[in-house]
Amino acid sequence: MGSQDQAVVSASPEIPTTAAAAVLKPSEPMAAGSKVVRGIDFDNFKGRDVTVVDILEHMDVMGFQAMNLAKSIKIIDEMRAWRDPETGSRATIFLGYTSNMISSGLRETFRYLVQHGHVDAIVTSAGGIEEDFIKCLGDTYTGSFDADGTKLRAAGMNRIGNLIVPNDNYCAFEDWVIPVLDQMYKEQEDTKGTENEINWTPSKIIARLGKEINDERSVYYWAQKNGIPVFCPALTDGSLGDMLYFHTFRTSPGQLRCDIVEDIRAVNSIAVRAKKAGMIILGGGVIKHHIANACLMRNGAEWAVYVNTAQEFDGSDAGARPEEAISWGKIKADGMSVKVHADATIVFPLIVAATFAKNEKPKEEAKEGSGV
Repeated sequence: MGSQDQAVVSASPEIPTTAAAAVLKPSEPMAAGSKVVRGIDFDNFKGRDVTVVDILEHMDVMGFQAMNLAKSIKIIDEMRAWRDPETGSRATIFLGYTSNMISSGLRETFRYLVQHGHVDAIVTSAGGIEEDFIKCLGDTYTGSFDADGTKLRAAGMNRIGNLIVPNDNYCAFEDWVIPVLDQMYKEQEDTKGTENEINWTPSKIIARLGKEINDERSVYYWAQKNGIPVFCPALTDGSLGDMLYFHTFRTSPGQLRCDIVEDIRAVNSIAVRAKKAGMIILGGGVIKHHIANACLMRNGAEWAVYVNTAQEFDGSDAGARPEEAISWGKIKADGMSVKVHADATIVFPLIVAATFAKNEKPKEEAKEGSGV
């Protein structure tokens, strides 16, 4: 034993003074307004069923991602409730999601939001477009994350996580979409050089396909019906791109033209003209940045909710927290923002249940109440 250890022990025969100082260090007072961590006491719900909203209302003091989830609900409620004091205009709400979200059962949640006009503009990836239409033509099935890829390929099955899409669905998609592309190409060529010349853009193509599918299960059927623009800057990155590629051989040497510049002007203009803007973004990549960059054009959104599982240590935009977007001017410095580190298929239905769908009146009742 060294002389220093001997001194510690001799100074306190029961507890070494250095250990006592480290372990029993006095605390400074907590800041005013600090909340106590507390969980859900299910004894308080005896005699009635516990609802989703009951649980969510207790999460703001549970800690970890429960608190971020609770904050996301508060932010969405605020963006939905805001009204311009002069005109009564609402905030403009951008919704973004990656293609896997449409492949999953979240598609029905998106359809609900679009059908009832809860969002003003959508940004998604190519798969987020085509998988919606493909589900109108054939079913997607549950599978397994560890399914053998070689066996699936031999059986003509495609795996998306733990979901299975039969390849026949994509064949049905080709059979459906190629005649539509034929007609769109004809309209393009027939109007060339006239004052009514058709200039196809990704958003116009999506709206046309939404109209042609004529299926109320489709997100984009309701988007075109309700005048909600859907932007897809990477429209060719998926089966729809395959179909456009195949279609060029039918129209060679001409081809269907698609103008992305008109769409970037359109999405940015929506942000610029917004009285206030809110972002709800599920996933990362191009859809996350496309919305955030549009909001940069107005010096940032007032509200932002991110839901994804990506991490920031590699410097990716997908993993970046809202604080990074604030540094770029994509979210206002005094805005409200949160990132929920979670699988969107778990938390987004809960968010919608506690916000957009909470206490929503049936359509006819809502009309009567509004005096329409």
